[in-house]
Amino acid sequence: MSIHLNLFMLLPGHHDSAWLHPGCDSSRVTDIGYYLELAQCAERGLLDSVFIADALWHKPRSNYCGGLEPLTVLSGLALGTEHIGLIATASTSYYEPFHLARMFASLDHISGGRAGWNIVVSNSPNEARNFNRSAMLSHQRRYDRAEEFLTVAHRLWESWDEDAVIRDRASGHYTDPDRIHLIDHRGEYFQVRGPLNIQRSPQSRPFMVQAGASEAGRSFAARHADAVFTVQEDIRDAARFRTEMRSRAATNGRTVKVLPGLIPIVGSTQAEADGKRRRLIGLQAVDYALEHISMMLNTDLTDCPVDAPFPVERLPPADSIQGNRTTYELITGMARREGTTVGDIIAHQGFGRGHLVVAGTPERIADVIGSWVEEGAADGFNIMPAVFPADLTDFVDEVVPLLQKRGLFRREYGEKLLRRRYG
Repeated sequence: MSIHLNLFMLLPGHHDSAWLHPGCDSSRVTDIGYYLELAQCAERGLLDSVFIADALWHKPRSNYCGGLEPLTVLSGLALGTEHIGLIATASTSYYEPFHLARMFASLDHISGGRAGWNIVVSNSPNEARNFNRSAMLSHQRRYDRAEEFLTVAHRLWESWDEDAVIRDRASGHYTDPDRIHLIDHRGEYFQVRGPLNIQRSPQSRPFMVQAGASEAGRSFAARHADAVFTVQEDIRDAARFRTEMRSRAATNGRTVKVLPGLIPIVGSTQAEADGKRRRLIGLQAVDYALEHISMMLNTDLTDCPVDAPFPVERLPPADSIQGNRTTYELITGMARREGTTVGDIIAHQGFGRGHLVVAGTPERIADVIGSWVEEGAADGFNIMPAVFPADLTDFVDEVVPLLQKRGLFRREYGEKLLRRRYG
């Protein structure tokens, strides 16, 4: 058995107040050399891939917001790494298919077949206002657009046959034009003539990842994703989700890997790990947390006292949410438990917005990873260090060797192409 481990590279860390931690150098969040050091650390640990998210966040007063553009960063990392996969987030809501198909084909060429795409349908009204729109599309229309987007992108990647480049000096022909094809797509959202203006890449198409948990998101992932990043805290719920996603994918003649998010907080003892966790909670900026939760729920909660019960009654019905439905369901589910306060929600969301947090010794963290895999709850994990670089280094140096010793993780890289590495 060999699990998959992906590094979610969100700087300065996955805890809301990571930049306040003395072990974090937040001055380097726009330093490509820093990104490369982290990617090389992950590659030293033989992780499958690194993943860079991309979104428009809210007011930057209390936290670092934004970041370098993912595809640009990963193109740089490709030149300083040899094996690790390179997954970039890009939205089908605001890109055009031709642009994005070309960019991922370029990254795949640059990296020698290590490109991956985390497909998102943007869910922030503020993001829509930066892309020539007064409001975002409805939840269903975002997925309708994404479906057509993927159809066009695939046809563009396939518009060059594998043997289209002939480089025949005798005839003076660099390509065989009969092996390069127009696509002439005319749909509801896009009109694209094609072909792509770059030859077929090593993987033909990038490795595909998706993270939507709504009905539309799961159906979309079953049709298109090679892997699903998911938010799970309970092993039984995670096992049901993985079973469902594998069944949905099989119905489409496909397979899919399911990777829940994991925030490992490593200590030499349990007490040390618990102390690290408490310290991060103590650093959290309440105003930032409330603004973030308000944005994710599309409801202004910035006036809520920390010690008051979470005001579930102020939230709109679930079926009216056009933003992040996963976060909505997580928060409302937690808030309905007796005695839950606004402060409890803030502390919970601060650690990666509902992902599994495991604070403990390297042995305990390896035990949790092993049990989730053995119980059919995961094919691996999306590793989300609370603070960079320390928590990544701890995981690579202390947890990965235990997983290798237990026969759960590779001891060397094998297949170079990212899609094949994930099977």
